[in-house]
Amino acid sequence: MALASKQSQVIKKSFSWGYAVTWLLLAILIIITILPFWIALKTALSTPSSLFVNPGSLLPTDATLFNFRRALGLISLEESVAAGGSGQSINFLLFLRTTLIFTALIVIAQTFFSAMAAYAFARMKFVGRELIFFFYLSALMIPNIVLFIPNFILIKNLGWLNTMQGMVAPFFLMTPFAVFFLRQFFLGIPKSLEEAAKLDGASPFGTFWRIVLPISRTPLITLAILTSINAWNEFFWPFLVGKDEEVRVLTVALQIFRTQTPQGAPDWTGLMAATFLAIIPIFILMVVLGRQVINSLQFSGMK
Repeated sequence: MALASKQSQVIKKSFSWGYAVTWLLLAILIIITILPFWIALKTALSTPSSLFVNPGSLLPTDATLFNFRRALGLISLEESVAAGGSGQSINFLLFLRTTLIFTALIVIAQTFFSAMAAYAFARMKFVGRELIFFFYLSALMIPNIVLFIPNFILIKNLGWLNTMQGMVAPFFLMTPFAVFFLRQFFLGIPKSLEEAAKLDGASPFGTFWRIVLPISRTPLITLAILTSINAWNEFFWPFLVGKDEEVRVLTVALQIFRTQTPQGAPDWTGLMAATFLAIIPIFILMVVLGRQVINSLQFSGMK
């Protein structure tokens, strides 16, 4: 009896209403976060004819992969219309390839040039370094929308409208956030490594390429992940510059698919199927490497 009473006292002491409320709020936030994705998946799994049969249900009425096959181009236009879909199709694989190329070019170039700029601000000594870095970081306060018109005029004058280089150009070089993020890490690298490389006859770029970059793999990967998410979700600039089908990214393609309604109403099931397919690559990236991003941001002092 004494042992049982002691165990009950331990259980009572270990129980805390604060923890219970915290976990309850966390569960509610998780449900609120996941619910839009589940509604999108539920819509994608519904047939066009059964979508509005029971709209209040959280489960699809007649679960099917028909819309995913339709988004991937595995269903003919006649079969799509016969099943209740719209007469509009989306060349998902073509737009996926364009988005991958668009994202890869931005990630590779922006990570490399940002690393070089960050290394210069962290290690090289030149007149006005701190002042230049201050003004460079001030660009973080400038809204991106302010730069769209001058950038568009420049791209138009260069004849780069509806080309991949025109879409990539504004994002190709370094960004203030990327430079600041990498500079924080480079400041923590022991100077003895660079001094040893200098004694061995390495040039400043050789030290950067052979010493600094290999030991900075974690923040570089983190920056690449963050940049890839931003590039993958970019909409307004590709919408302005890359309207042709050959250079159309997924975000623009989904918007055009939604607005084209041959049968009078948006094709919600096909749109949600294509949208869910477009989410999968970034979702996998964050699930696999999300912890690394958080740890690297905490190390650099970002909150």
